[in-house]
Amino acid sequence: MTMIAVLPVKRFDAAKQRLADAFDDATRRALVEAMLTDVLTALRRTGRVDAVVLVTSEPRAQGLAHAHDATVIADPAQPGHSAAAGHGRAWAVEHGATRVLLVPGDCPALDPVEVDALLAGADDPAVVIVPDRHGSGTNALVLAPPHAIDPSFGPGSRARHEAAAAASGATWAIAQPPSLLLDVDTAEDLALLRDALAARGSHGAHTHALLDRLVAP
Repeated sequence: MTMIAVLPVKRFDAAKQRLADAFDDATRRALVEAMLTDVLTALRRTGRVDAVVLVTSEPRAQGLAHAHDATVIADPAQPGHSAAAGHGRAWAVEHGATRVLLVPGDCPALDPVEVDALLAGADDPAVVIVPDRHGSGTNALVLAPPHAIDPSFGPGSRARHEAAAAASGATWAIAQPPSLLLDVDTAEDLALLRDALAARGSHGAHTHALLDRLVAP
């Protein structure tokens, strides 16, 4: 069985626009880069992820991917997170993946042990949905086989993924590994993430160092 992790990554200057009121462009770019670095570091430390592929048109993300032994697929059209995830999934299947983990680049608290535990049961059920902390979005999908359902990220995506799994007849489950519940869209998310990284210590070092300078205790 081959597990490939797929990360769709926006251009850094287009990412985290909801933080524009709090941080300037340069700071947002630095934050996105730090988070992606921590996610790639965590995935390299897992035992069950055989390869990582980034779908991106961001040059700095491509450099980070190469530094972490990840493959890059160009995404010049940037059609959105779901389309990019699907593009990466197709590449993974072409390169022998029997399972895929669709995961974002903005969950820097990612714990390799929790990722391995999540993937340990990825064959049954066929679809594992990891919701965001609000319970309505989706922070990650595990699909075995990779085409069990089509990804449909964004607001309300948890319900869409549940419905798609039920309609396909695939077995499915909800998983809530703590380090995958915290993504970053708002200033409130940043404060929660800072506290979580401080508690975890060894995870998300790049993001933690940056947030220590940006987010008030």
